[in-house]
Amino acid sequence: MKIEWKKLLPVMALCILVLAVSSCTNKKDTCPYEEFIVVDVFDSLANFQGIQSGWFAKIVKDKFNMELNIIAPNVSGGGDTLFEIRSAAGNLGDLVICSAENGVLQDMVTAGLVIDMEPYLKDRQIMRFEDAIYDLNDNVGQPGIYAIPSELSMNSPRTSMENPDPIYGPYIRWDLYKKMGYPELNTLEDLLPILKQMQEMEPVAGNGEKTYAFSFFKDWDSNLMNAVKQPCCFYGYDEYGFVLVKADSSDYQSIIEPDSLYMRVLKWYFDANQMGLVDPESSTQTYDSFESKYKEGQLLYCPWPWVAQPAYNTEERTSEGKGFMMADIRDMVIYSYGCSPAGNQKVVMSIGSKAEDPERLAAFVDWLYSPEGIRSNRAQTSGGMAGPEGLCWEYGEDGPYLTDFGKKALLGEDAEVPEEWGSGTWSEGISALNYSTVASCELDDNGYPYAYLLWDSVRDMDISPLERDWREKMGADTAMEYLQNNNKLLVSPSTGYMAPQEDSEMAAIRRQCRKVIQEYSWNMVFASDKEEFDRLYTQMYKEVMELGYETMLEIDLWNAKEKEDARWEAVQKYEESIKIR
Repeated sequence: MKIEWKKLLPVMALCILVLAVSSCTNKKDTCPYEEFIVVDVFDSLANFQGIQSGWFAKIVKDKFNMELNIIAPNVSGGGDTLFEIRSAAGNLGDLVICSAENGVLQDMVTAGLVIDMEPYLKDRQIMRFEDAIYDLNDNVGQPGIYAIPSELSMNSPRTSMENPDPIYGPYIRWDLYKKMGYPELNTLEDLLPILKQMQEMEPVAGNGEKTYAFSFFKDWDSNLMNAVKQPCCFYGYDEYGFVLVKADSSDYQSIIEPDSLYMRVLKWYFDANQMGLVDPESSTQTYDSFESKYKEGQLLYCPWPWVAQPAYNTEERTSEGKGFMMADIRDMVIYSYGCSPAGNQKVVMSIGSKAEDPERLAAFVDWLYSPEGIRSNRAQTSGGMAGPEGLCWEYGEDGPYLTDFGKKALLGEDAEVPEEWGSGTWSEGISALNYSTVASCELDDNGYPYAYLLWDSVRDMDISPLERDWREKMGADTAMEYLQNNNKLLVSPSTGYMAPQEDSEMAAIRRQCRKVIQEYSWNMVFASDKEEFDRLYTQMYKEVMELGYETMLEIDLWNAKEKEDARWEAVQKYEESIKIR
């Protein structure tokens, strides 16, 4: 039989093409990228280092024929060391997620560490945020798009970006609190005897390990001990360098002054440790170890609902009335971040200058800011994005609703992912980027919240005995509703303000001061007695003053007040734009 090769050649070519791209297809899309690549992601927010796995990895593979290798300073000792080493080598990574403050973005551009993305992003859907993108990049000394801000929003700076839970709050084991008769909490200090009673009621977790109220880790320490900052937010303060700033601009505190809120919380933790409430492994563990202790039931308190609730509040436990819920402290007024039309310019995303395929990475960045990417990248965490459509949720006649798998995976059970979606467990596949492209309160193209907990279909589901009891006691459906109804929320309008770059001398002083403050703060928490606590405080104060702390404090106060002015300017600008519309 004579073979007609000329006729077969087109067919063979088509077969080869199909085989080449079959490795990156899913039921919806055909991947246009033939060559498989590994993308190094330098990610200052990540709490995991290594190759992204599971269902999110499969989505990235199917759409872009690539995998993500996460490089995480938080896992590699923290601080700026890894950033400085990689910068000096001329290669931060293919994709870069880091701070843009204090001239860092300008430095990266000047040093040629990141590329101008403008040619690759032209006409892409991400440019619906072009005002915010150019607002950030106008601060760079040359034209182009070198970074994309995070947490973008179309809402007013006065609108809280958090819902249905605040970012910060006193979350405790509500089932134990209920057994105690819901004792009144007038101040932060009133929590300690309550937590001690909880520990006595449940001294050992299900895995046989001892329970504690508090557990810490050093991964996120910067100008101060991060764990100490969290309860400061219960009273409307957030950090800015060495300054605590109240959300309404009514107060500014140097963190090391004896009457500062920072020192009050340090003393609170010291007292807690004296009572046996602080996990002794805190100073040596990582974030992963910290989080796993919530999963095992070893901890009784958490300042972050987005850690404790997903980890501990499984369907099995909540059906028994067990779980973490927000308690009310009478004098608390919780700090809340307002939405920012300019986005969060403190943390940005860039493409590295040594990237093998910048056009593909630009497409990936664009996807992360798309409705599909927003849901997939921030699934379950940070406001509760719903994950992949078809796996976790679907659109119905009355709007979005969770699938049976979605109910299991998103509401507490670590479900097994179907093979077609990547296999493994749901939690193993959650995106390790830890990066929010838009604010949690944003709406999708159909006008529904990205946060699935705000869907009517979810709110109308049968609620657990745990949540039913909390609602009846608090008189609200959600923590944010309770805080807003009771004037216990202080929203800080957001802005894209970034502090000017510090010179090398100032940067050196800051590094020295923050090192001393971190070290002494940890030692003070674990001091043997009040006498040692006071001695350590006196020594810390003396050392940082000799290093030049007062100079840095003056700089931070100036920048904090400039930022506050910028916040109210952002409010005015937004309100004027609404009038024009």
